[in-house]
Amino acid sequence: MDVYSKYFSVIISASLKFLMGSVIGLALELTWWETMNCTIIGMMLSVITFTFLGRFIQTAWQRLRKSPTKRFSKRSRWAIIVYNRFGIAGIAFLTPLIFTPIVGTLIALSFKIPPLKIIAWMAVFAVIWGLIVSIALYSIPGLQRFL
Repeated sequence: MDVYSKYFSVIISASLKFLMGSVIGLALELTWWETMNCTIIGMMLSVITFTFLGRFIQTAWQRLRKSPTKRFSKRSRWAIIVYNRFGIAGIAFLTPLIFTPIVGTLIALSFKIPPLKIIAWMAVFAVIWGLIVSIALYSIPGLQRFL
C-alpha cells in the first residue's frame, strides 16, 4: 500500500469518526505527525462539507420522515444543556470524542450558529484533540496492545 493510500484511509475514517482516524493511522504504521495531520484534515473535510450542506440535509431528512421528530429526546436535551452552558465551544470540544464530526456539525447548525464560527471552533478542537490523541496513542506504553 503506498503512502497516499494510507493517508486517504486515515482521512476518510477520521471524517466519519475522529478517534478511528488515529487508530487506523497507528495500524498503517504512519508516524504520529502524519496521523495527527490526516486526522485533522479528515475531521475538517467533514465539518466544512456538512456546514454548507447541512441545512439542505436537515430539510430533506424532515421531508422523508413519516412521523414528526420528537421535540425533546434525551440526546437533544443533553445537547441543549451543553450549548446553554458552553456555547459552540462546548459542542466543538465534545465533537471529536463523543459525537462524530458529522453529528457535531449538524448539532451546531441546529442552534443556528454562523458557518464560519462553526468551522473556526471545530478547527481549534480538531487540532487540540488530534495532537492529544495522536501523541497519547503513539507514546503511552501498552496502550497499543489494547487496540
